Amino acid sequence: AIGLCSRGPFSHILALNPRVKSHADIHSTASKKAEKKYWKRNPEKSCDSCLDLENNFDDIKHTTLSERGALREAMRCLKCADAPCQKSCPTNLDIKSFITSIANKNYYGAAKSILSDNPLGLTCGMVCPTSDLCVGGCNLYASEEGPINIGGLQQFATEIFSKMGIPQVRNPALPAPDQMPDSFHSKIALIGCGPASISCASFLARLGYDDITIFEKQKWIGGLSSAEIPQFRLPYEVVNFEVELMKDLGVKVVCEKALGQDGMTLLSLREEGYKAVFIGIGLPQANRHKIFDGLTIDQGFYTSKDFLPLVAKASKTGMCSCKSSLPELCGTVIVLGAGDTAFDCATSALRCGAKRVFVVFRKGFTNIRAVPEEMELAKEEKCEFMPFLSPREVTMKAGRVAGMEFCRTEQTDDGDWIEDEDQIIRLKANYIISAFGSMLNDPKVKEALAPVRLNRWGLPELDSDSMQTSEPWAFAGGDVAGLANTTVESVNDGKQASWHMHKYLQYLHGQTVPSVPQLPLFYCAIDSVDISVEMCGIRFPNPFGLASAPPTTSTAMIRRAFMEGWGFALTKTFSLDKDLVTNVSPRIVRGTTSGPLFGPGQSSFLNIELISEKTAAYWCQSVTELKADFPDNVIISSIMCSYNKADWTELAQMAEASGADALELNLSCPHGMGERGMGLACGQDTELVRNICRWVRKAVRIPFFAKLTPNVTDIVDIAMAAQEGILLTAIDIPVALDLEAGLHFIKHFHKSFPAMLCVWTLKGFLRSGNAIRPITLRAVSAIARALPGFPILATGGIDSAESGLQFLHAGASVLQVCSAVQNQDFTLIEDYCLGLKALLYLKSIDELQDWDGQSPPTIRHQKGKPVPRLEGLLALTLHGDYSACATPTSFRGSEIIIFDLVPVLCSG
Repeated sequence: AIGLCSRGPFSHILALNPRVKSHADIHSTASKKAEKKYWKRNPEKSCDSCLDLENNFDDIKHTTLSERGALREAMRCLKCADAPCQKSCPTNLDIKSFITSIANKNYYGAAKSILSDNPLGLTCGMVCPTSDLCVGGCNLYASEEGPINIGGLQQFATEIFSKMGIPQVRNPALPAPDQMPDSFHSKIALIGCGPASISCASFLARLGYDDITIFEKQKWIGGLSSAEIPQFRLPYEVVNFEVELMKDLGVKVVCEKALGQDGMTLLSLREEGYKAVFIGIGLPQANRHKIFDGLTIDQGFYTSKDFLPLVAKASKTGMCSCKSSLPELCGTVIVLGAGDTAFDCATSALRCGAKRVFVVFRKGFTNIRAVPEEMELAKEEKCEFMPFLSPREVTMKAGRVAGMEFCRTEQTDDGDWIEDEDQIIRLKANYIISAFGSMLNDPKVKEALAPVRLNRWGLPELDSDSMQTSEPWAFAGGDVAGLANTTVESVNDGKQASWHMHKYLQYLHGQTVPSVPQLPLFYCAIDSVDISVEMCGIRFPNPFGLASAPPTTSTAMIRRAFMEGWGFALTKTFSLDKDLVTNVSPRIVRGTTSGPLFGPGQSSFLNIELISEKTAAYWCQSVTELKADFPDNVIISSIMCSYNKADWTELAQMAEASGADALELNLSCPHGMGERGMGLACGQDTELVRNICRWVRKAVRIPFFAKLTPNVTDIVDIAMAAQEGILLTAIDIPVALDLEAGLHFIKHFHKSFPAMLCVWTLKGFLRSGNAIRPITLRAVSAIARALPGFPILATGGIDSAESGLQFLHAGASVLQVCSAVQNQDFTLIEDYCLGLKALLYLKSIDELQDWDGQSPPTIRHQKGKPVPRLEGLLALTLHGDYSACATPTSFRGSEIIIFDLVPVLCSG
């Protein structure tokens, strides 16, 4: 952003005033080229502008998002009914669900959804090749704006949760550990603390197993995530966060204990009493071309298995970085290979001092195995690519690497690849890094795997569905299983194996498990927050219910809503048979407040819809059936009559006899009923409201709620008339309103921000959705102030836990939802309940009092990455060649930052 100047002539400010152009401008091409460097935000194409990356391990991922970026990205999601992104995810994440939670600012809800299916959700959010998985399946790929940044959203949500500092807990539904069956006390060993083992151990612990031990060869945890993925792509603290979540469930990690060393073998583990073993050791040895035989690091040759761990140990806090130093490279580096690991080597080499990096590979650009985002990062950092070259010989000089000789490769018309010895290319280089993959060829490890059978590649034979090896008690996953090529696939291997290990262990104790896998979800203290509400003697499982509207058109719809978790529902408003209506042309269309936005996320709807066309007998029978099947859920019958005591008495008693928990007296919408002397025609007259409430109070013993309309001069007058009629139980604010003053929103610390919002009722239409929230908030607040302690059912613009909490702060008791369900589906209730629990729980944490709901304080950032403060930097380039040995004193709108000299920092 451009700041205002604090000194100097006002002409600089005035020059920014917009003006209508009255003539075409002239500016020389030469001067434009000279000035361009002051305004460009993207890098220059010339390598002269390359930044020095040595020792710079800051985040370089394009997918990283700030809160602003995450919210905007989440709002673009189409919420596809048959979402292809979810089918593309190896761990089967409910992507649509967690994106919905992010859009609703329920970051814990999103993190829970992610971590429930993927215990390494943060790691995978950072390093997943999403362009080849979920993002590659996004339907928005066919649109101009492109697919959703799913990896960035996943990283954002789980990162926010990590900042909350809340530990994982066992499934609250499980018995206490000492009351679990003996089978859950079985000893389980996992070898290797990489993604597959962390995933497997997490799910086993969630199932209730309490004697789980991971044995790790190194001094650190995380496997390849720690040792081979660079800090600028995956920080060590991310891996540590996920391991700590696993440890929260009682999993033990023993470091510096490896398979094939100090007598540790599969058989020795069996002898120690371990009933099941998971092998997740990865592929520890590098594939080495024969031309590199005898070459060492001291001579300038590295394999990826040599180079990347050295870089990781020196750059990742927690991995002996205080005792390690980066490999000291210089000059030209050749990286051999075209996979993700090769590009990690290339970009890491620049951070170790290399001036030029050539990535050399056998095939062409169209055959590169690395995901596009990896290759693009290397390209941006000025790595050079040399395709169609096969290594032939290493050139040595004075006992050190001096270059390499390659021959040209070509693809024949039959698709075969050949090497053309007539086309020889020689490159000078100071270092060579080979990234030709990895394997398992350590004879001690292979011997320690006995009695597990190995296949022709030297890897364990296994069933790809169960991850079970030739020995029923031994399972494998990750690289060593030969199936996974990415971190997320390794995570899924561990997840898959955990269920079948559980199945095997239960079988040993004569127990059976469901045929369809049912792994427990992620839980923490937030999930145990009680959000049940008692109002008028009625217990609501949660404060969220469905309004009398299209989502409750039939019994089947209410039944489905209860199955998903909604606490209560109002039936569609019904009348006596003599007042039955016919919806000649019902319709719901997007409102005029949505601008060019189509699809989900509409801010308002317009509708033409009357009360229910179904009979009173239908609804009474429906209520009886629903109460029998869902005794803990609250059902409110919404009824409407004209100003007739006998009609109100008859219909109210009929609804009460059906078993309804309460009644709603609809004295408001929908339109079309006022012309018949019903609904709004009664609700705008205080005397009529007072009398109707008296009639119903005499007719029934159950609570009832008068549904009032704010399409009156003062809704408080109507509310007080209803109370005077017979001590109203509650008030329901309708969802279709005329021009009205409103409360814009209420912050989490209970301060209101008044605003004026104009909402029009179009002729023949009523408006609903977020656009009317300011009106309904004001109405709820006004009634709550006038009638302290008066129970209120609120509705109108409740589309998230955050907005629901605003209504609760304003004085509402329970909350009705309609348009949000029309925007998506009934599963929103999970997001609302988790979001409300999180908001309430976070307010109890002293360290998070500066958070706004689930949003941490916003730091200075660009592209989602922190921006360092100027005084902490030296030799910083800002829009041109300006030294950081100065401090900013003013900003001029049309000029570069002006600095005062700071002699003590100046380097000349």
